[in-house]
Amino acid sequence: MTSPSSHPSTASDPHEHGHLSRSLTHRQMAMIAMGSALGTGLFLGSGDAIAVAGPAVIISFAIGSAIAMTIALAMGEMASRHPVQGGFGTLAARYLSPFWGYLVRWLYWIVTVGVTAAELYACSLYLQFWAPDLPQWAGVAILGAIVVAINVVSVKSFGTIEFWLSSIKVIAVVVFILVGLCLVFFGLPGTPAAGVSNWTNDGGFMPFGFKGVWVSMALVMFSFGGIEMLSISAAEAKDPARSIRTAAQSTVIRLSFFYVVAIGIIVALVPWKEASGAAGDVRLSPFVMVFHELGIPAAAGLTNLIVVITALSAANANVYAGSRFLHSLAADSLAPQMLERTTRRGIPLPGIIVHACGILVVVVLAMTGIGGLFPLIMSTVIFSAVIVWVLILVTYVVYHRTRDGRELFRMPGGVVTAIAGIAGLLFVFSTVIAVERMQLAAMVGIPFVLLVTLAYVLVFRHRISVEAIDASFAEAEKARADFS
Repeated sequence: MTSPSSHPSTASDPHEHGHLSRSLTHRQMAMIAMGSALGTGLFLGSGDAIAVAGPAVIISFAIGSAIAMTIALAMGEMASRHPVQGGFGTLAARYLSPFWGYLVRWLYWIVTVGVTAAELYACSLYLQFWAPDLPQWAGVAILGAIVVAINVVSVKSFGTIEFWLSSIKVIAVVVFILVGLCLVFFGLPGTPAAGVSNWTNDGGFMPFGFKGVWVSMALVMFSFGGIEMLSISAAEAKDPARSIRTAAQSTVIRLSFFYVVAIGIIVALVPWKEASGAAGDVRLSPFVMVFHELGIPAAAGLTNLIVVITALSAANANVYAGSRFLHSLAADSLAPQMLERTTRRGIPLPGIIVHACGILVVVVLAMTGIGGLFPLIMSTVIFSAVIVWVLILVTYVVYHRTRDGRELFRMPGGVVTAIAGIAGLLFVFSTVIAVERMQLAAMVGIPFVLLVTLAYVLVFRHRISVEAIDASFAEAEKARADFS
């Protein structure tokens, strides 16, 4: 273990080993979480899930929503009590062990790189709607440069931009739901109500049985990646306790409603075989088909703009999260110390640069023309994210034993709910035995886990600064007390 005097955070230069800036409001925090979680999993990935489960994909999204709600509320309770930098990673280091805090943060960094890559790759596909000759690698590179630039300016600017980007897509989904419900139950002049007959046509509600629901979970859970922003952004919240409580409660309700209702509308208005065949093609997207029902000539272009904003917002949020995790790892002496440095505005610039290298990898892969890149990225993200989510809930179980009554809110059901969430995640993880993409993801994920574990044993185990972890908790307690 390092001594307090030997840890770099005690250096005199605050920008060389600086602190993050507390500049985010509770509205911005809620929208950051929404911005990351409400991404192409709904617009681009839902077609794949429908193809696997049919109309029963509604059940898949309902199960996914319940699991996501458990994770978000558990994180919200812990983060409102301890708004530490590194979020749930630092909490795992304190309540489980430094190793688990180390592993969960590196795994989640892989998640953020994968999600950033997936969203930018999706964006490049959608840009080809307007510029069919634009190479995918060029689209990824251009949009990647934009999100990196947004993150470099300042935390306040990032929060403002992400708030408005997320607001646009939330409004778009609300409009879609309102229009869709009208078409399903009331119809329009000259267009009768569609009803829900498509839920049982073409083989019934469960054309592939419960196995379809089970297998589709490997795709559905990708849609909920990003709820972790509630915990990660706590270290940069103006009023951490109040902001996290508000953001956690509003985010889980909105996401659950948006996903379940939107998917239900899609498979009600569009035969599921037709909707599944539209995966990845915005011109044939179920969302576009709904707007076409209204006779809007520019439906495809309008929806294309919305999904570009959706993907760009999610990529933007994940660059933010990935750079913060690298910063927190370095602060705890579990990553190269240069990653702890911040600019005068409290921006972890080295972490953003390292994260951008992940974008470059995607650019190179896109240049090679590798097929099936998006589904493989999705599967790799889910493989890593499920492990992260399980560790978050295990951390909550241990944390629950030490609660001191100063939490602003508590997850209903406490440990029982957390254990139910863990069981649900293991249900998702079990798809690795049946889903080829998940097997490929395991071939990437397992070696990575072994590699970072080996690095911990050989290098970082001897550098752990328990004092730095304690200092993070002390700083968070002070920030929390300042607003109580």
